[in-house]
Amino acid sequence: MTSTAVPDNAFDLGETADYETLAARFRPIFERIKAGAVQRERDRALPFEQIEWLKQARFGAVRFPVSAGGHGASIPQLTRLLIELSTADSNITQALRGHFAFAEDRLVAPPGPGRDAWWARFAAGEIAGNAWSEIGDVLLGETNTKVTPGEQPGTFYVSGQKYYSTGSIFADWVDLYAQRVDTGEFVIAAVDARDQGVTHFDDWDGFGQRTTGSGTSTYDRVPVPEENLIPFDTRFRYQTAFYQLFHLATLAGIAHAAADELAARVRARTRTFSHGNAPTYAQDPQIQQVVGEVTAAAFAAEAIALRAAEDVQRAYEAALADDPERDRQANIAAELATGKGQVVATNLVVQATSKLFDALGASGVRADAGLDRFWRNARTVSSHNPTVFKAKVIGDNAINGTEPVYVWAIGTSPQAGR
Repeated sequence: MTSTAVPDNAFDLGETADYETLAARFRPIFERIKAGAVQRERDRALPFEQIEWLKQARFGAVRFPVSAGGHGASIPQLTRLLIELSTADSNITQALRGHFAFAEDRLVAPPGPGRDAWWARFAAGEIAGNAWSEIGDVLLGETNTKVTPGEQPGTFYVSGQKYYSTGSIFADWVDLYAQRVDTGEFVIAAVDARDQGVTHFDDWDGFGQRTTGSGTSTYDRVPVPEENLIPFDTRFRYQTAFYQLFHLATLAGIAHAAADELAARVRARTRTFSHGNAPTYAQDPQIQQVVGEVTAAAFAAEAIALRAAEDVQRAYEAALADDPERDRQANIAAELATGKGQVVATNLVVQATSKLFDALGASGVRADAGLDRFWRNARTVSSHNPTVFKAKVIGDNAINGTEPVYVWAIGTSPQAGR
């Protein structure tokens, strides 16, 4: 659902296309992606080919107006597509998270040649990766990645190293968080992901989401045009809620995939236990109960994601309106909705993806089945932004009316070592 009061200059607000018609464009690709998901997980094979399929279908432009070469999807429609993609392979949704955030920022940017250039790139199938986080000696709130003016006026270079560079190894561009040394301003430096000064490493060593390309990336005097230095304080305000909505969609998709595979395995099973409750495994009411509980968790996780998507959609609409208070209230609602959703959906999906083994016994833990991937991936997605802090923000708002923090950072505490 979307709000009815929209700005006169709005474009493609609301659900502008029938969802089934929209999804029909991509479901054959999702099925092809799903067919090799377990093998890629087992082999740690990065999904270059699969992401290329999505690029060719202009999946990364799904939010852009039809008139600009996109598909005119609303945020709730995008969320539904992401749930379906995550059901096929949750790693790919995570790999594209940075692209969709950068694309969203360009979607709501002021009209002009710069904005139009990005629209054209995304409509042509190009995608962006994400490189914001650093590890090591970077202080909280700072970045060691710097943009330096070149010798010629209007030329700039960026140097530094990022970790958690999700999706950048697959991308045409990198959404790179940096600081200008000449002004001290924090910026997004949109750089060519294939420049000779850019090096990508697949060294992400987490136990889940192994094929997201979330490794290290280094930048050695990479040229960046001045028009691609975007002041960070102009970034779209609902970005944090938008990022967290991706986690909700990913969790819902993982839960659906786990529920589907569990039901299929129980249905096909011929072996049963002497102390069970029915002549066949599929007829055993206790096994049916476990399958029902996992399936219900998937339903609830999807409902949570779609409900949160409504609030993020309203924040998008407010970003296009000339009403600061409406914008503020919409962003508060979006931030709280995605936070509440994650606090609950994390427990639902992590428990459900563990519970499925209650219905499968020892055969369910065989490595060739790969069923552990559901729990590992859900647990990893849920660990990116600790839910304990989200619950604290929600509680502080409920008790004291405190406005949520829209952008947060991680780094070495200034108090460390004292």
